[in-house]
Formats: sequence, structure tokens, C-alpha cells
Amino acid sequence: MKRSIVLPLFLMAFLLSYAQRPSGRGQQMITISGTVYDKDTGQPLEYATLVLQSVRRPEMVTGGISDVDGKFSVETMPGQYNVRVEYLSYKTYELKAQTYRSSTDLGKIELEIDAQMLEDVVVVGERTTVELRLDKKVYNVGQDLTVRGGSVTDVLDNVPSVTVDIEGNISLRGNESVRILINGKPSALSGLSPQALQQLPADAIERVEVITNPSARYDAEGTAGILNIILKQSKTAGVNGSVNVFAGYPDNYGTAVSLNLRRDKFNIFTTTTYRYRDAPGNALFEQENFDENRNTVSFQDEIRDYQRQDNSFNTNIGFEYFISETSSITNSLVIRNSDGENTVDIDFFNFDAARNPTIRRNRFTVEGETDENVQYSVNYKKTFEREGHEFTMDYQYSKGNEIENSIIEEIILGEDVVLPTEQTINDETQVNQLVQFDYILPFGKENQSQFEMGYRGTFNNFNTDFDFGVLEDGVLDRNPDFSNELNYKEYVNAAYVQLGTKVDKFSVLSGLRMEASDIGIELVETGQVDDKDYVNWFPSLFLGYEFSEEEQLTISYSRRLRRPRTRFINPFPSRSSNTNLFQGNPDLDPTFTNAFDLGYLKRWDKVTFTTSGYYNRSTGVFQFITQETGDFVEIDNPNAPGNPVLVPVQVRTPINLATDSRYGMEFTTTYTPKRDWRLTLNLNLFQQQLRGDYTYTNFQNEVITQNFDADNFTWFSRFSAKIPLPGAIDFQSNLFYRGPNKDAQNFNKGILSTNLAFSKDVIKDKATLSFNVSDLFNSRKRRTETNTNTVSTYSEFQWRERQFTLSFLYRFNQQQNQRQRNGRGGQEEDYEFEGT
Repeated sequence: MKRSIVLPLFLMAFLLSYAQRPSGRGQQMITISGTVYDKDTGQPLEYATLVLQSVRRPEMVTGGISDVDGKFSVETMPGQYNVRVEYLSYKTYELKAQTYRSSTDLGKIELEIDAQMLEDVVVVGERTTVELRLDKKVYNVGQDLTVRGGSVTDVLDNVPSVTVDIEGNISLRGNESVRILINGKPSALSGLSPQALQQLPADAIERVEVITNPSARYDAEGTAGILNIILKQSKTAGVNGSVNVFAGYPDNYGTAVSLNLRRDKFNIFTTTTYRYRDAPGNALFEQENFDENRNTVSFQDEIRDYQRQDNSFNTNIGFEYFISETSSITNSLVIRNSDGENTVDIDFFNFDAARNPTIRRNRFTVEGETDENVQYSVNYKKTFEREGHEFTMDYQYSKGNEIENSIIEEIILGEDVVLPTEQTINDETQVNQLVQFDYILPFGKENQSQFEMGYRGTFNNFNTDFDFGVLEDGVLDRNPDFSNELNYKEYVNAAYVQLGTKVDKFSVLSGLRMEASDIGIELVETGQVDDKDYVNWFPSLFLGYEFSEEEQLTISYSRRLRRPRTRFINPFPSRSSNTNLFQGNPDLDPTFTNAFDLGYLKRWDKVTFTTSGYYNRSTGVFQFITQETGDFVEIDNPNAPGNPVLVPVQVRTPINLATDSRYGMEFTTTYTPKRDWRLTLNLNLFQQQLRGDYTYTNFQNEVITQNFDADNFTWFSRFSAKIPLPGAIDFQSNLFYRGPNKDAQNFNKGILSTNLAFSKDVIKDKATLSFNVSDLFNSRKRRTETNTNTVSTYSEFQWRERQFTLSFLYRFNQQQNQRQRNGRGGQEEDYEFEGT
């Protein structure tokens, strides 16, 4: 692995040293100053924005904001600039092609009220937030009230096409094989589990890019597509930021601080979050056991109560230095720590075939958990004279360590028989490195064409050391049948080329990506070693036609894969329940998918409508199957000492089971009947066809072939309404329903949940007070029926109960209206070739 990254790192070091050589010009900085007033009242205007745009290099923009006295002062290099002074609802003051060789005072600048502009800005602020690009959809999420005081997963759960289940697992169009990126790259913020994303505050997110059919520039990982979370980073000169304090019930409180300091030569930014959460949950399992002739043998009811307490701290500190007008380097550091205690309290009720009680027992698990992650990133960006011509380099190193230490006690109630105390210790360490180069070259008339090429190397090492045994006098008596150490490596070297062009209203983007994967799996104590090397090619093609600025059509194709996550290959069974186990499969192979997508967008005066038709064909799909292990939990029966109760042990495990054909339609409509109103409806319907047979040898040494063919039609819908109330209060409600669905062995019933929120701007619009309720009716539960040859189970699972949250957000040096305008203004073109 070391040899794999020596050359890229050497090239990066060489180019950085070359880029930082002095240009020899020796120019001194100059200062552009002035004072901004309201022309009618003569009052100074605070927060007016000065923009200095280089005439020679229009992409080079600097500026600042006026202070409480309307004064601004900005340092810049001598040169020729287009000058603008802007303020919300005022006409812009402009000076074209001004040459400044020395410090200059622009004097008194008077701005006039522009009523027409004011009206337009308000309308834009409430317009639909969806943008259709050639290879993705973009959702601006800054105005979603229901996520105030929430986290990234709360934001994602409100994005059309995306669902977050009750355990925090993220799906795109009903498919969990989603690649999560932060600012276009894998991140320590996504952690070792879905719960890690809950430490990133919702207020730090600028937008979410939903990439259902990624181009060749992106990782091929994720058969459902990519969710790219773009974090906020202020472009305004000076010091600005926000402080968010929140508290809720069940216990949930914390604070998030975002700061940004921008000067002519550098930009410093940070987001720091602390959160405490006590998240109660519950589950129910009703199990009926049969003999080989399907005669009922016994019953078992299992009632679980979860209490998850977590303290988490997350900080992201970045420093961007502008080496010259055409190059910059950014360093960032992410530190994430959390510790908590999770308890699982399980009551078992056993019955005979006639449903007569036989025994009752309690199993209580206390799990201490610590999670530490650190990530360092460095990015170099070089722009050239031609607009859009650029070269970027990235290096990223992250390390994470997670330790789970569980003590499991069990007692037979009635007779107070205490069973041996069990202990599990799971120590996971992950070290990831990334090296990336991207080059973009526009060419042709008016830069209508674009060539891209790049390299990405990801080098991931994962180790988990799992011990299970019985505690005797405080000493762990290790059970080797349930203990082992797993070493997993995943090295992927990828390269891509991509070519796009736009002719009149027609756009095309085609690309090819190569990924060479080196996968290694080692079970240390058993000596099992499995190495998998493969080279795969991933083509992509995107076609677009722009009927007008209000109407667009896209069609696309890409090939994707899904590599098994470490949880899926970890062969160590869970022990919260000793009769219903989960166990990974180290022999899993990747799933490959061919994806086709047809998208359409139409805008009217008050309505925006988008729709997509899609078809995915996947092979080697991961499916979770439930099998009887042949083992039984033997429990002494106080009522019949010579006749113990036997409960069969089931294990749930993933396998490469089937081919999966999935096709569907999705619709999103946003209606703004009048100012400050917004109604949004999202509907996704899809048909899934699974085809596959599974042959295995059961615990009686019999060869069994099971057919897992399944046809599943399901749908989910989300309705959001945002309306103003008296007293300048904003109200928003989100209603979500996921229809019933089934797979090879499970039937999942429908889920309905409702969120609502109230929000009001206070302190002269510098702060916002919000109150929201997540899962208003406490109905977000997964209800499943599972059937095997000898066991039928009905289960209910609720990961998190209803949550109330009150939050207070204070902004400094960024007014509410300006923040909204900037969040909607300056949007990129609907058709672009840039991948991230």
C-alpha cells in the first residue's frame, strides 16, 4: 500500500512547492474604502456588500461588508476591477473596469430603494429548492423548519427520493446501497455507523445533491447512487457566523457554533458541535415454533426496551490560503469524539403448544461505547486564464476507533435463578487514506465543451477484535467459538476520463471509469484468509435537452457496484438476544448494477414539477436470510425440573442471493399559491423483482434448496406544507408514509409519521426561535412478519420515540434576509459538467 501512494504524494508535494514559488511581481496590497448610505434617509447601511471582481480574471472575486456606520475597507492587489455595492431591496451601485494602482476612497455611496427587487427577492426565497442538473438533482435545505436543532439524518429524511429508516439507515429510492459524501469526498463525519452523521448539525448544511445516476467522475460505489452533503462556507469578508442552542424531550440538548473569518489572503472557518441525547426505543418479537410437519411446538414472546445515552463532540477547523490570484490551498481538521451507555432490557415469555406459560426470564445488557475519529485533509486548487480551466489535488487521512463493552446478565424469574454473566468486547479500528487528482479543460466556442480526467486512490484498513465469554469472579472466560479477530483491507485505485459538450439546447456528457480493487479478509484465530482482486469498468452517458429555461429533459446510463460493508462481513454474532442472532458473512462479493434514468423538469409561475423514470438491473444482490442454527437455548423449567424448555436459535445473515430488477417513477411538485406559502408533494412508486435460489446444508446434514423469488410493489410519499401564521410565525408540517413491502422472507407493513415545527425571527431578525416535534403521533415503527420452515415471527421495532426540540439560533454579521437571498441567489446553471 505504501508504494501505491508514494508517487501521488510525491507529485502533490512537487506541484505545491512549484505553485508557491514567488511570482516576482512584488506588488503591495492596496485598500479600497468607502461609506454606504440610504439616499432617502441619509442613514448609514450596515451589512452592505462590496464586491470587487477582477476584469482580467472574472472568477477572482473579493469584497467585504459595511459596519454599523456604513463604512467598508478591503485590502486587495492593484489591478482593474468591476465594482459593485449591493444591499437587499436597494438598487445596485456599479463601476465598470476601474483601475486602482494605490489605495482609494470611493467616498459616499448612496443607494436607492428598489421596490421591484424587494418583491422579487421575497418570491425567490419561497420558490422550490430543486435544481435539475445534467447528472444530479440539487436540494437547498436551509429553510426547512422541522430540522432546526436536528442533525444531518433529520435533513436527509426530508429530501425527496431519500428515506431514513427507524435505525438511521439511509435509502435512496428504497435502496440502502447509497454512497454518502461530504463536500464530494468520503469523510470521518460519516463514521463507522449511520449514527455518526447525527453529530453533524442540520444548520451546517447548505444543500444536498441527490445523484441517482453518477457520472464517471464519482466513485462507482453505491448502486442506488450518491448523496453529496455540501456544508456552508461563508464567502463574505470579515467575521460572521452563528450560534445555535437547543434542548428537547426526551433529553436532547446541545449547541453548535459556526464561525468564519475571511480576509483577502486567507479564510478561516469552523463548526463545533456538542450534543447529549437520551434516545429511548422499544421492540417486540412474537415467535411461534413448529416441527418438521408444521405442528406448533412452542411460543416465545420477547419484549425489548432500549435506552441509548450519548455525549458527542464534533469540530471541523479549516484554513484556506490564497497563494495567488489563481491558486489556493485548504487544510482542514475534523475531530469527533463520543461516549455513551446503551442498555437493552429484554423480557422473555415462553409458552407450550397450548399457549400455557412455562417460563419467564429477563436478559439485561449494559453496553459502554466510546468512539474517536480524526481526519486531516489538504486540498490544492489551481485555476487558469480560461474560465473553468482548473486542476485540483486532495489528500485525506482519517483514523477511527470504536470500543463496545457489553455486560449481559440473565435471570429466570419466579425462582430467581441467575444464569452466568456474559461479556462481549468489540474493538474496531479503521484507517483510511485518499489521494485524488482532477483536471478540467474547457474548450471550443464559448467554452461549450469540456474535458475531464482524474485519479482517486482509497486505501482503507479495518480491524475488529471481538471477544465473548462468561464472567467468573470478574475475569472473562473467553469462548473461542464466538471470539476472533478480523482484518479487512480495501484498496481501490481508480481513473476516469469524461467529455461533455453543449450545442444550442442539446447537452451530452460521456465518461469511462476504471477501478482496480484489492480486497483482503483475514480471520486471525481461525487462520482463514480470503483475497479478492478485480478490475472493473464503469461507463456513463448523459443526454440533456433544454426546451427553455423553464423546461428540461435528461436521460442517463451508468454502471455501479456495491461492496459489502464491514458489518456485513463481520462473522461475529450479536449477543443482545441469545435466540435471535445477527451474523456477517466474510465471503460476500460485490453487487453490480446497470442503472437507467429519465428526468423531466417544468417550471410555471407558481408550480415546479419534476419527474423521473428509472430502471436498475443488479446481480449478486445482498439479501438477509434467517436460518435455524440447530442450536437450542436450554432453560431449566421450575415447574418441571426434568423437562427443560428448549428455544431454537435463529441467525440472520446476508448472502449474494439473487438478481434484482427494480423500476419505478417518482414525482415532485412544489406549489407556491402566494407569498410565504410553499406546498410540496413527493411520490415514489417502484416494482422490485427478486430471482434466486439458495442451497445449503442444514444442521441435520440435509441439502436444502430454497427458492427466494419475490415480486414486491411498494411506494412512499412525503407531503410538506410551509405557511405563515399571525404574529410573523412560520409553520411547517411534514407527513411521510411508506407503503408495505416484502422481500425473500419478510413482509414489512406500512409506516406513517408526522413532523411539525414553528419558527419566529426575533432580535431584529438576527435570531430565530424554533420549536419542532419529530414523529408527532409516535407511530414510526417497523412491523415485520418473517417466516422460515420451522419458525414464524411477528416483530415491531421503534428506534427512537417522539421527540420535542426547542432551538435558538443567533446570527452575527449576517442578517436573516441576506442569508436567505444568498442561499437562493448565485445558483449555478441548470446544465453543468462539474461532478462535485
